[in-house]
Amino acid sequence: MAVVEESTGREAVIQRLRDVGLRVTGPRLEVLQVLAAGGHMDVESITAAARERLGTLTSQAVYEMLRHFLETGLAAKFDRPGLPAVFEISGPPHQHALCVGCGRVDNVEAEVPRPPRGALPAWRMEGAAEVVFKGLCPDCLSTPRD
Repeated sequence: MAVVEESTGREAVIQRLRDVGLRVTGPRLEVLQVLAAGGHMDVESITAAARERLGTLTSQAVYEMLRHFLETGLAAKFDRPGLPAVFEISGPPHQHALCVGCGRVDNVEAEVPRPPRGALPAWRMEGAAEVVFKGLCPDCLSTPRD
């Protein structure tokens, strides 16, 4: 059964690449599969995970693929102050929780507030608001601090 699920997942990733007009290549397929596996990963982590299956892959090549994925809406980027940005596969709108101890990022399902009517009269809003919840993740909470 796992083989069927893996091939189905692989076919879905191939279709996503084709749907946005990107050529299906081995490296693109592996990087997108790494992102599709879930979580928020920086470029070095994505490169290492994809390299395990491909054998060779440079961080520069991953940066270039991620740029294409961002431009086509396949991936999303989350900037962490003072730390490398992390990437995730695009999906339904959501917010993020950021651990101020280790930089871990988790998804949060939460309503985004709208500005009160008339609060920004000269503005035209483009895109949704982003809310970042900051705190300590469970791992940091369970680790004694100096």
